[in-house]
Amino acid sequence: MAGPIDKDELQRRQGARLTKLRERAGCETATEAAAWLRARGVEVSRDGYLQHENGHRSMARRVNDYAKAFGVHPEWLLDGRNPPPWADAARTKRPEDVPIIGYVGAGAVAHFYELTQGELDRVRAPEWATAETVASEIHGASAGPWFDGWIIFYDDVRSPVTPDLFGEPCIVGLVDGRVLFKEIRPAKAEGLFHLHSQFEEPILNAEVAWAALVKEIRRK
Repeated sequence: MAGPIDKDELQRRQGARLTKLRERAGCETATEAAAWLRARGVEVSRDGYLQHENGHRSMARRVNDYAKAFGVHPEWLLDGRNPPPWADAARTKRPEDVPIIGYVGAGAVAHFYELTQGELDRVRAPEWATAETVASEIHGASAGPWFDGWIIFYDDVRSPVTPDLFGEPCIVGLVDGRVLFKEIRPAKAEGLFHLHSQFEEPILNAEVAWAALVKEIRRK
């Protein structure tokens, strides 16, 4: 039996569900989301909303307001119960294939890849895949020359870095737009991280905008 979910993980999951609602509402940024919510009677600032979506602050005091504005049950936002029909279908149906949404740099020098090219191709889905699962192709040799051109699979949640990601292979989005395949380790300075790979020098004290755990790597 799984153990209880700690506070940080609970808030991260709540934030991920809030992200889905923002995207379904057509809001691309926290600023747009806050304005969209205020137009529907929810008095929330951009920074307040962003803390909820990033999982840095409990949304318990706002959950009923958010649920009413987005048209979902508050229980779904809090703990995943009573999901909306679209969320339940996405959770239970495994896709046959998933999109390759971009190329990701593995090397510490060539950082010219972005996960913004749109859908480039599709590839057979892993057995564990959900509607959130996507793939990217590795370009670069810092993960080992044999991995150049391989496909990595992960759930495209783009959450802030949390301690459970330390030491794990991740897709990492930097604040300057670079998207890399790295192992994340904490730095001494708050909010900064060291990014490691097997055959390249580490990138030290990097500002990371988001990260997603890599769940599978295989040949294309």
